[in-house]
Amino acid sequence: MKAQEIIAAYSAVTQEVDKVGWRQATLGEFVASRTKGIVPNKTPDATFELYSVPSLDTGVPEIILGGEIGSNKQIVDEGTVLLCKINPRINRTWVVSSHTTHQKIASTEWITFPPNDAFEPKYLAYYLKQNVIRDFLSANASGVGGSLMRVKPATITDFPFPLAPLDQQKCIVAEIEKQFSRLDEAIANLKRVKANLKRYKAAVLKAAVEGRLVETEAELARREGRSYETGAQLLQRILETRRSQWQGKAKYKEPAAPDTIDLPELPEGWVWASLDQLSWGSGYGTSTKCAYENEGPPVLRIPNVDKDAIDLSEVKYAPVDFHVGEDEALSPGDMLIIRTNGSKSLIGRAAIVTTPFQQLTSYASYLIRFRLTGDETLSAWVLSYWQSHSSRLWIESKAATSAGQHNISMSVLATAPVPVPPAEEQHRIVAEVDRRLSLLREAEVQVDANLQRAERLRQSILSKAFSA
Repeated sequence: MKAQEIIAAYSAVTQEVDKVGWRQATLGEFVASRTKGIVPNKTPDATFELYSVPSLDTGVPEIILGGEIGSNKQIVDEGTVLLCKINPRINRTWVVSSHTTHQKIASTEWITFPPNDAFEPKYLAYYLKQNVIRDFLSANASGVGGSLMRVKPATITDFPFPLAPLDQQKCIVAEIEKQFSRLDEAIANLKRVKANLKRYKAAVLKAAVEGRLVETEAELARREGRSYETGAQLLQRILETRRSQWQGKAKYKEPAAPDTIDLPELPEGWVWASLDQLSWGSGYGTSTKCAYENEGPPVLRIPNVDKDAIDLSEVKYAPVDFHVGEDEALSPGDMLIIRTNGSKSLIGRAAIVTTPFQQLTSYASYLIRFRLTGDETLSAWVLSYWQSHSSRLWIESKAATSAGQHNISMSVLATAPVPVPPAEEQHRIVAEVDRRLSLLREAEVQVDANLQRAERLRQSILSKAFSA
């Protein structure tokens, strides 16, 4: 929606304010026409109370010496309303308070509304928090790149501001805070539920990879008086199949077993294997430049490896002349692992291809593929272990850091230890993990839906508050 349309739409909503003693003002009546500046380093030993955009998240201004100020700042008084004019916090507000007796200054990334007898600061601050204003600011921001887009103070000059009598403003603020307090309590409870669900998932996976989620095959076989194929025998069968199906040009090389010196003891019938032993091939992805508008084959990237699954909601494509051979295309059983990222928590995050793609699909160079052997159950078991805390600790201990980027190589990942239970036990564990996590995912969906509903309620409260 264009800026003029937004203003017109909002004016239509509030056109009746005069009937109840309100006045239809504009933000331009109260925005600072000129900022009082402070030059850095002129008072190196003086102490200042700094309102910076990064500090907005904590709600506590920084205490800073003049010699540490850096770029120019603007002097602000207690009761000044600050409106963030840059993405992604555009339309976030902060009221300058009396945290200290020091001179109060603010970064130049704020549009300022100095104290005025016509409005209660919180009344204006809450008004500015509405999505209609966020959308207006976003639509009228200018600059280079999404995160550097800014709004000029003149942009909001004519934006309508329904101004209630001062005593009504204070009542409105009190009612907003009363309702927001209830919402905040509900949101806090929902977040606690979400944290508990996360802990429950970790507990389920921990029990699964430690052989405590279901009865072990060794225990069942002993009770039923029969023999069973152990994890070691299963691994030997996998290795024999791997060897017999080798089609590489070079001489076949046996995959190395994992170093088990510091690994915990496994349940009876289990064995440690390396990821390399459980795969018949691995490789890095393509570095070809991809784009949404290209007409070549799809190329999966880091965003497509999300929540331990392949997410195809946003896929980029290679140039039309990029070729993907059938043998190299992604197929069911392929495990994609993130190998490099600025966030350490993303390194090693993985997903497994479970269904064929509609067209030959490749993957980007920030990912590593391991082509798992065995059936779907083994793949599901490997992913379950990969999601566990034990696996996470191993991955982070092996990750390297360079120039702010965290990395883990294919050769290191190949040595990753994975416990292998007997095949029948794997089936039972995978089925029980899936059953429990399915219930958990349903609960998470409900929690997320209620969190979104709470945000909509917050905006509904604000909309009602400023409509006469």
